[in-house]
Amino acid sequence: MANGGGGGGGSSGGGGGGGGSSLRMSSNIHANHLSLDASSSSSSSSSSSSSSSSSSSSSSVHEPKMDALIIPVTMEVPCDSRGQRMWWAFLASSMVTFFGGLFIILLWRTLKYLWTVCCHCGGKTKEAQKINNGSSQADGTLKPVDEKEEAVAAEVGWMTSVKDWAGVMISAQTLTGRVLVVLVFALSIGALVIYFIDSSNPIESCQNFYKDFTLQIDMAFNVFFLLYFGLRFIAANDKLWFWLEVNSVVDFFTVPPVFVSVYLNRSWLGLRFLRALRLIQFSEILQFLNILKTSNSIKLVNLLSIFISTWLTAAGFIHLVENSGDPWENFQNNQALTYWECVYLLMVTMSTVGYGDVYAKTTLGRLFMVFFILGGLAMFASYVPEIIELIGNRKKYGGSYSAVSGRKHIVVCGHITLESVSNFLKDFLHKDRDDVNVEIVFLHNISPNLELEALFKRHFTQVEFYQGSVLNPHDLARVKIESADACLILANKYCADPDAEDASNIMRVISIKNYHPKIRIITQMLQYHNKAHLLNIPSWNWKEGDDAICLAELKLGFIAQSCLAQGLSTMLANLFSMRSFIKIEEDTWQKYYLEGVSNEMYTEYLSSAFVGLSFPTVCELCFVKLKLLMIAIEYKSANRESRSRKRILINPGNHLKIQEGTLGFFIASDAKEVKRAFFYCKACHDDITDPKRIKKCGCKRPKMSIYKRMRRACCFDCGRSERDCSCMSGRVRGNMDTLERTFPLSSVSVNDCSTSFRAFEDEPPSTLSPKKKQRNGGMRNSPSSSPKLMRHDPLLIPGNDQIDNMDSNVKKYDSTGMFHWCAPKEIEKVILTRSEAAMTVLSGHVVVCIFGDVSSALIGLRNLVMPLRASNFHYHELKHIVFVGSIEYLKREWETLHNFPKVSILPGTPLSRADLRAVNINLCDMCVILSANQNNIDDTSLQDKECILASLNIKSMQFDDSIGVLQANSQGFTPPGMDRSSPDNSPVHGMLRQPSITTGVNIPIITELVNDTNVQFLDQDDDDDPDTELYLTQPFACGTAFAVSVLDSLMSATYFNDNILTLIRTLVTGGATPELEALIAEENALRGGYSTPQTLANRDRCRVAQLALLDGPFADLGDGGCYGDLFCKALKTYNMLCFGIYRLRDAHLSTPSQCTKRYVITNPPYEFELVPTDLIFCLMQFDHNAGQSRASLSHSSHSSQSSSKKSSSVHSIPSTANRPNRPKSRESRDKQKKEMVYR
Repeated sequence: MANGGGGGGGSSGGGGGGGGSSLRMSSNIHANHLSLDASSSSSSSSSSSSSSSSSSSSSSVHEPKMDALIIPVTMEVPCDSRGQRMWWAFLASSMVTFFGGLFIILLWRTLKYLWTVCCHCGGKTKEAQKINNGSSQADGTLKPVDEKEEAVAAEVGWMTSVKDWAGVMISAQTLTGRVLVVLVFALSIGALVIYFIDSSNPIESCQNFYKDFTLQIDMAFNVFFLLYFGLRFIAANDKLWFWLEVNSVVDFFTVPPVFVSVYLNRSWLGLRFLRALRLIQFSEILQFLNILKTSNSIKLVNLLSIFISTWLTAAGFIHLVENSGDPWENFQNNQALTYWECVYLLMVTMSTVGYGDVYAKTTLGRLFMVFFILGGLAMFASYVPEIIELIGNRKKYGGSYSAVSGRKHIVVCGHITLESVSNFLKDFLHKDRDDVNVEIVFLHNISPNLELEALFKRHFTQVEFYQGSVLNPHDLARVKIESADACLILANKYCADPDAEDASNIMRVISIKNYHPKIRIITQMLQYHNKAHLLNIPSWNWKEGDDAICLAELKLGFIAQSCLAQGLSTMLANLFSMRSFIKIEEDTWQKYYLEGVSNEMYTEYLSSAFVGLSFPTVCELCFVKLKLLMIAIEYKSANRESRSRKRILINPGNHLKIQEGTLGFFIASDAKEVKRAFFYCKACHDDITDPKRIKKCGCKRPKMSIYKRMRRACCFDCGRSERDCSCMSGRVRGNMDTLERTFPLSSVSVNDCSTSFRAFEDEPPSTLSPKKKQRNGGMRNSPSSSPKLMRHDPLLIPGNDQIDNMDSNVKKYDSTGMFHWCAPKEIEKVILTRSEAAMTVLSGHVVVCIFGDVSSALIGLRNLVMPLRASNFHYHELKHIVFVGSIEYLKREWETLHNFPKVSILPGTPLSRADLRAVNINLCDMCVILSANQNNIDDTSLQDKECILASLNIKSMQFDDSIGVLQANSQGFTPPGMDRSSPDNSPVHGMLRQPSITTGVNIPIITELVNDTNVQFLDQDDDDDPDTELYLTQPFACGTAFAVSVLDSLMSATYFNDNILTLIRTLVTGGATPELEALIAEENALRGGYSTPQTLANRDRCRVAQLALLDGPFADLGDGGCYGDLFCKALKTYNMLCFGIYRLRDAHLSTPSQCTKRYVITNPPYEFELVPTDLIFCLMQFDHNAGQSRASLSHSSHSSQSSSKKSSSVHSIPSTANRPNRPKSRESRDKQKKEMVYR
């Protein structure tokens, strides 16, 4: 038979294997009569006999005899003359291997069991004999072990080591094991692919091993499978169960037939389709490679692999029996089906569709289909829905972020909603910024809704969303948090429990910092006291850019600044928000308001052309020539011990000089305009009048010597060219080395140095044009006569009056010297009854109407009081604060308020007019309306109902002027904490400085809102559309409404410039510093300290005020003057930096109006025309002498205050412009300085 197989050069379909098309040989021709010569002769005559074989194939397959036959070499020629099939040999090889091995294992187990049973008694007897005879030597030591026992132990050890080695080789716990497991799986798939290729051939055919390439590859694969089977067999603990494993059965029916085919030179497709069962291990392989990590993905791959492997295996069986036929039918009932047609048949059968185009004809096939329908239908009905569910439940946004080279990305997490995301993107991607080459990655554990998804799609070039949690390190790795430029955490401003929301954000910070300690984090916090918990995180470092934006601190700080200068909250909110310019042609108040709204805060490094100049000089040059408003700089201390520390100084005055590389803070309409301060070159741009032409020039800017810097500064101040100026003589230049060693450049005053070398001229030329000089009313701007030169440093004045005159019981400051402080008071001592409050003459005070109860969340009233108790106010300038609200709520807040002076409480409700009249609300400087119950209501339209009702209640009140006169003339009760001896608290003073108010509409009010759309209910006479944005509404433009939503823009502003948040906190909080926050975190209260020169020096900082134009030295500019002239005059004369106007709403109308509403104009241009009723926002220097002559202060401010209808927040300066003889001596200038009044 082997010779017959070797002699046949063709192949046979094996009768049924060829689909009924192969020939059957005559029985009288034997295979052993064939020879290689016969094969060659038949090969040569194959072409002539092809037609004969074709005709014979069409004849009956039961033809009894054939006298002669020429054997062709085609694939359809049988391998032997008798047409004998050899499929049984292939199948027998697998059966013998399987059952033979099973028999040997069972026989071995039986013999082992019998041996154990038979030798069990004998073993016990031998052990008893050893015990009785004794196994120890005479000296008590044990006898040596026999050599046989050593051999047995060595044999067991060798077998165990081999078994352990085999186990390591096939284990996925080692690299070798993983490689071997993956390789076996890959080769099994390769063998399955070879089966797919061979399935297009007949089931049984003659194949020459040395010529068939696929057979050679399959042979190599199966040799490897045989070796791997041996390793698995050695490593198996239970040989019987191993023998019955699915993988072992697959090897039994696929490996032996390959060796048989090589021996017989015959191929049988047979059961090679069982290799598809290896797909069941696909999920294990992916787990070994760490590709599958989640339970859902593992389950999904398991279901798919089981379903597909079962499907392909069943299709292979149908393909075998349908192409072969039934053996008892002599393989006559076969049909030609390809493997993929069988795959299709099994799918329509499992799904119970059954089109009928393909079906089983053989009995074996039909019998198999009966059982397969039962199992396949059950599998299809259970697996397919579960697979679809797993695929459907897969996170749509569950991928990983792919970082783009050369492009930074930030991660935004926390409270991700349509409102928060839209507000953030609108400000972050605003067109006024420079090109924002930053990609925004949002991470949230809830998939976005349709609206939010549409928003992401609109910004798909710069925004990506991933579903996950920052508390999961795997999700942090997905968004590449380690390479992110920053991580921003948004808070839910409208949550019912602010402390719980802050705790969630703090946990997010901890998780992110734990994953990557160096990442910069900017987070929003709702409550001020929760900021202390961030300091407990070891990797939290505000010096490296980590920032916490406390919404309660900034919100109440903005409102507190409005108590000092009404409308300031609106101006600051607009400055730190990115707004597009909206042009209006009509001459309305909206036109001027929107022109100011387009201004934002930017930072830029100053050109070296400014080095050595004083801050007011640079500020004037930037405003006049560059059309930029600089309000602050980043100052680097010259002291070696604090050289690395940087401070932000707001309007520091003329005693500080600009250093190399100084960072300036500018107010401008876009970032491109601010570049002028960096590109400015005195040599190239000195004669340019159009600021748009100031661009980068090609000049080299070497560092100037200290002599050249001082000469330039001196010449700039006196208005002469460096060639004509004789400020610095040759003798001075020779002493520059000594001067440079003595005075560091950062702190030296050019004016002082110049004075030491020569006296100032009496009347140096003004830097203003003649036209501007005429508008100044002929007032000269000589630096020598300017009051700014007479400012004294408290550290340099021995026996300073501030120390000498300080009352140890009242005039104390906290340990940092930033705030007024008093000893803790019990709340009972500051409580006023309604009768006591009615008898008290309160004027120029701040009324805080607070809604809250014992269960309300704390809003942190300390953040409202601290800016009003800043130490840059003198004690007599502090406004008395009266809280009107529930005493139960105020008791909970009192622990943080008991260290502040001039605070009183009237238990009651802000909706009671009797309570409001008792606190003289018509005489207050500001009425603040707050609510702690806003977030407890689900309906957003009703969240602000209490504040709106209180505001409308106050505006509808009517007051009789006689009541105020009677109260002013009465000797009323002095409330606790008020000093009657102070001029500010005297009845006469209060009546004089506050004009009579007969209607509540004229009372200055600021109302806090939660829902922006509720602003439409505050003013009944406005025409605001309900869909109008908050900043475009009249109440917000007038500074009478404030919403926390305007603070959302601080997130993006802080990211682009971390100094912005420091600047706004310096402006708003009254001087809160990180050191103070650490102190509050320790004690939760301010700690009093002794007044030392170091702490008193902290009082010397500027503050925001409003300047009236009706009277004083600027009265001539108030009627038709230019804002630029006012800016230059205030800066040069009084070191006051103007940055906006608070104007009457109907000031542009030609007819007089009774409306007292004002709106905010931010940073007007130089040519902007002023009106007499304007109030100017300005940054005033701290006046050390303001507390020495309060009598003159109260009288001098009367006319200005009454005419401007403002309280103590409006400042008036005595006019000096019309004095005929200007004092020139130092004594006369000192006397003039004492007469100057700053308020």
